[in-house]
Amino acid sequence: MIETALQTEFEFMLPRGYVDRDGTMHRSGIMRLATAMDEIAPMRDPRVRGNQAYLVVILLSRVIKKLGDLRDINTGVIEALFSADLAYLQDFYRRINETGTSTVEVVCPECEHHFEMDVSPVGG
Repeated sequence: MIETALQTEFEFMLPRGYVDRDGTMHRSGIMRLATAMDEIAPMRDPRVRGNQAYLVVILLSRVIKKLGDLRDINTGVIEALFSADLAYLQDFYRRINETGTSTVEVVCPECEHHFEMDVSPVGG
């Protein structure tokens, strides 16, 4: 039996980017695969109990390891993202945690050739 290494971290590029207090734009980042605790812990948070939609904010703040020069990704950073970036990260999270890859199968509209494309550098 041949064992292959499991990829647990994935690079991404936000479509718009996070602008910090100093006006610095941060677009590239790293997201890791979620653990069971990453998905369970937010359910205990009173912000999620009060608003189920807040679950994604806490979840993303737990699994994003880096965003530009930022190493401390907290809920405040996620709350300040543009909606296009939040939607991108939700889809990216789902893709890497369900399939273990950041690629999607696409079809050329002209020749109908099927191939895989890495969506992690979207917006780059």
